[in-house]
Amino acid sequence: MAQAIQERKATNGAGATTALAVLKRDTVDVVAGRINELMRSGELHLPADYSVHNALKSAWLVLQETVDKDKRPVLSVCSRESIANALLDMAIQGLNPAKRQCYFIAYGSQLVCQRSYFGDMALVKRILPRAEIWFNVVYEGDEFEYQFERGRRVITKHNQRIENVKPDKIVAAYCVIEPGDGRPAHTEIMTWAQIQQSWRQSKQFKPEGGTTPHHTFPDQMALRTVIRRACKAVINSSSDDYLLLHHMHRSDEVAAEAEAAQYANGQVIDVEPEVVDDAGAADEPAPAGPALEPEPQRETAGAQSSLLDGPGF
Repeated sequence: MAQAIQERKATNGAGATTALAVLKRDTVDVVAGRINELMRSGELHLPADYSVHNALKSAWLVLQETVDKDKRPVLSVCSRESIANALLDMAIQGLNPAKRQCYFIAYGSQLVCQRSYFGDMALVKRILPRAEIWFNVVYEGDEFEYQFERGRRVITKHNQRIENVKPDKIVAAYCVIEPGDGRPAHTEIMTWAQIQQSWRQSKQFKPEGGTTPHHTFPDQMALRTVIRRACKAVINSSSDDYLLLHHMHRSDEVAAEAEAAQYANGQVIDVEPEVVDDAGAADEPAPAGPALEPEPQRETAGAQSSLLDGPGF
């Protein structure tokens, strides 16, 4: 009897391994082939330091450990088509989940590749290789001033004392992207009211309070919102790469549509989708804990130093 049970387990294990290999062939290998075709035809130009092979390998490892809201493996509940499309969106955008530039999230049977703002910054770097990104939170008591130069916001002063850094005293947040090619910087400034209004577009946000990351880590979530908005504005205005923009917007739209469909069915999801501008793009999973310093910061676009330790859902 014991031997029969062991043989049955071995057979089931072999079957699962075979099924996984077939799924990999029908998704990862197909996407790799498609990417190679696009590159050979000159339709796709990826950064020199981006390895499609390594990114797909990382994605496959991540997917094998990723589960949906019911703790079921996404590779068993999501359609092969959506898995392949999510991987294609990731690769064409030049993203790598190992660098936290994107996350794979299941909405029902649909797998979606959701870009994090690490990914947004990576796209900025891809379009503007010498770009730098500056960002910070403004608190009550800070000396903060800006002016307009030919219609553009220019921050002229931000002095901050450590005693001002209180999560419940946020006044605004800002992000500055310097292209590095001689063009003027793009500055995004959002007041606390604007940030909260953006959060209200998320079905997960609870205005009355609670334990969501918006209330637990408001400074980090505020930065995430303004950084994403600034990056998307620069990407949309700086790139003429149709294929890149198509897949960038497609992944955002698929995430928003899948989320809306799931809520329409009365189901609650465990991620933090967030709309940060009128485009309606969903944001990445919520942070697991604080990782930001209160001092003024600068981040080179695409760098992988820790900003948030997400996802933490």
